[in-house]
Amino acid sequence: MNNVRLWISHNTGALIAVGLFLVLYIFYSSLHPRGFTTDLFVQNSNEALALIFVSMAQTMVVILGGIDLSVGSLMTLVNAAASELVIGSGGQIVLGMVLCLLIGAAGGLLNGLIIVYGRLQPIVVTLATGAVFTGCALLIRPTPGGEVDGDLSWVATNALAELPATYGWWDGNPPGWFELISGIPMPIVILVAVILVVWLPYRNSELGRGSYAIGSNEAAAYMSGVRINRSKLAAYTLSGLFAGLAGLYFAIQTGSGNADPIQAGTYTLNSIAAVVIGGASLFGGSGGAIGTIFGVMVLRSITFCFRVVDTDSIVGFLANPLLQPMFEGLILVIAVTLGAARAFSVKNRLNMFR
Repeated sequence: MNNVRLWISHNTGALIAVGLFLVLYIFYSSLHPRGFTTDLFVQNSNEALALIFVSMAQTMVVILGGIDLSVGSLMTLVNAAASELVIGSGGQIVLGMVLCLLIGAAGGLLNGLIIVYGRLQPIVVTLATGAVFTGCALLIRPTPGGEVDGDLSWVATNALAELPATYGWWDGNPPGWFELISGIPMPIVILVAVILVVWLPYRNSELGRGSYAIGSNEAAAYMSGVRINRSKLAAYTLSGLFAGLAGLYFAIQTGSGNADPIQAGTYTLNSIAAVVIGGASLFGGSGGAIGTIFGVMVLRSITFCFRVVDTDSIVGFLANPLLQPMFEGLILVIAVTLGAARAFSVKNRLNMFR
């Protein structure tokens, strides 16, 4: 029982995000004409996945106690690169995707090297590198365009059933067990694969535990034998990898590239809000990818709800597309403020990490 209570206390923010998402999404689906259907799930998961990956990138840095202002720009750089690389034969497509992820990881590693060995503040370094990433993206893609393999775009943005249908597996007659899972959106499959292959192994590794220790108390972590520099570099490199995944998927989703600085800034802002809504502390040492995922879904569900509001109802003004950015901005401010307010409710800062 004590273990359950301890687990709940450590994951209160994430559990609140899960509950809030369920309430908002059930409300949205109940009002939508295609509510609770596979088509709607596919559409919504497509709209959320890129932001989920960007927010996971932000989570890596927030756990360390910093903020990364370059994740949206790095996503944009990879998006522009993908519009040039992810095309051609099967081998060329795979190579292009690998190169895109390497660009993302290299960008994150660059941030880590400057911060660790330059002994500079993350928010300052990533503000500067974000401008560099945006400039590189504009060099690659000065105007929106490019191309991504059409079959890959179709498969990655639809239900799992399209995978064998597109590539001719099983001669059009999939086995019975596949029929049970064929309606799962491919974005969900991709996300689960990334969590199982990347996040969970990192979270349970020495480097992952070290990043939490650094965020809680860097001096104490050093005295306890944590390899500070190595853990930080690993966290920033993984952050870049997640940003690369976001840019790659965004290119696959849209079938093109777009080096848009405004879009990059919007994704960065939303990633910070999603991390806080997901239960992470901006002081570091707490949070995780799972909570962040539901933090993103809360943000997206709010946007979804705006779409189904009856314009003739008492809250019909929410359906005005000109006013929606203002309401979304207010929600983000409130979310971040509530996340930071916890710091003022404790007498001892160490209580933040208990």
